[in-house]
Amino acid sequence: MSRTTTDPATADGTATDRATAEGATTDHATADHRTTFAAPHPTPPPTPHPPPTLLLVGGANPLPSSIDIVTRAVEEARSRGIRVHLVHRAAALARTAEVNDLADAVSAVEPDDPEACERWVRDRVAAGERFDLVLGLRDEVQESVARCAAYVGAPGNGVDAVRRIRNKDACRAALAAAGFRQPAVRLCGSREEASAFLGESRGPWVVKPRDGMASIGVRMVRDVTELPPALAELPDPDVFLVEEFVEGPEYSVEGVILSTGPKVLAVTAKETLPPPYFVEIGHVLPAELPESTRAAIDREVSAALTALDLRFGVFHVELWLTEGGVVLGEVHVRPGGDWLHRLLTHAVPGLELFGLLYDDHLGRPERAAPSLEPTRGAAVRFLAPPPGRLADVDGWERVEADRSVLAAGLTTAPGDTIRPVRQSGDRAGFIVVGERTPARAQALATTLADSLHFRTTDPRQPAPGGPHTAPRTPAVPTAH
Repeated sequence: MSRTTTDPATADGTATDRATAEGATTDHATADHRTTFAAPHPTPPPTPHPPPTLLLVGGANPLPSSIDIVTRAVEEARSRGIRVHLVHRAAALARTAEVNDLADAVSAVEPDDPEACERWVRDRVAAGERFDLVLGLRDEVQESVARCAAYVGAPGNGVDAVRRIRNKDACRAALAAAGFRQPAVRLCGSREEASAFLGESRGPWVVKPRDGMASIGVRMVRDVTELPPALAELPDPDVFLVEEFVEGPEYSVEGVILSTGPKVLAVTAKETLPPPYFVEIGHVLPAELPESTRAAIDREVSAALTALDLRFGVFHVELWLTEGGVVLGEVHVRPGGDWLHRLLTHAVPGLELFGLLYDDHLGRPERAAPSLEPTRGAAVRFLAPPPGRLADVDGWERVEADRSVLAAGLTTAPGDTIRPVRQSGDRAGFIVVGERTPARAQALATTLADSLHFRTTDPRQPAPGGPHTAPRTPAVPTAH
């Protein structure tokens, strides 16, 4: 089959064929070029059913974990005979060619613009293209996914439902109204409003964006004197949230929403840096919990997804275990970041996360793993070396050589300035480990991270030889 693409330079949203000079689209998988001859009593050949098509909205970002997870989503579709049409903005397509080349068709469309995506889908349907599934793997594209799925009649979530979970205060209000434990929260637009909330509720508190990610602008405050620096770090100081801090260990729940309802696949234990920031520095999957606690988490999360009217997709739900029970945090209908998909597929041998979703909603016989319960352990450790200008990293060869390492990479290079870790993008690298048990995976990931030595110099001094532009160490997609 010929792969079609939109030239990112034109960014006109139409799919063109790389193999044809005139720009016409040809699908060689279905085109029949044989010459047939008339027979006395010809029998019409059976009309072949076109393969189902997945519309993948948003594609990948130029980050190792994003490229890896989108690659898996595409490959699990293609292995099932599902045609994949990927759409993303032109600039992103130009930086993720390795993913785009796996798809059958690629078009330049702004994925974060629901109206633009729906217009594009209408045009494609009018031109004869059919979409059976619509999927997006980032929060920002979920409204576009919902509108496109509704237009083509594919399974999906409602627009109101995905808007509700994007706004953290609206999601908290909906969960509280449905009877779930929630911290007190206030939508604020000024320091005065935040100060008033602190006077009416119990501290400490957390200041955070209303709609954000990667721990950007998230900070604890213990009294009103700590509000000004917290507000100064917000992306938008005119619209933000202040909520009561929840005491207790933090977890996330990974799973899929099938036609029969939510299916929890694993619970992940999280480790964050100490306050005032909450950047995640490690994950272990599965979390080692008593069976009764795991069952209670399963029930609470499944009930919450149902109450929020979420009906399709991969989900990632955050929560705390408190003395009073489960307190739900953010709810997402996309996979968890931070390489959680690699942890999950190692812990559940044979699991095809996206294939499970495709098979269910297309009504096909399942090709699932014999068991969907974790039987192994995996962990990821992020690197947070002391601040300074990086001179060199000692010990990386050991990480690359370890047969239990599933993926690893450095996100900083000699000459770069390592900043204090205030958000996920400040972390200097990652090490993903798969082992027989969660405890062994966590121990090895920690040992490997601790064995690295980041040699730094004073960032106020000029870098030797001028600015350094060497590329970052790419992810190591080892398959030991």
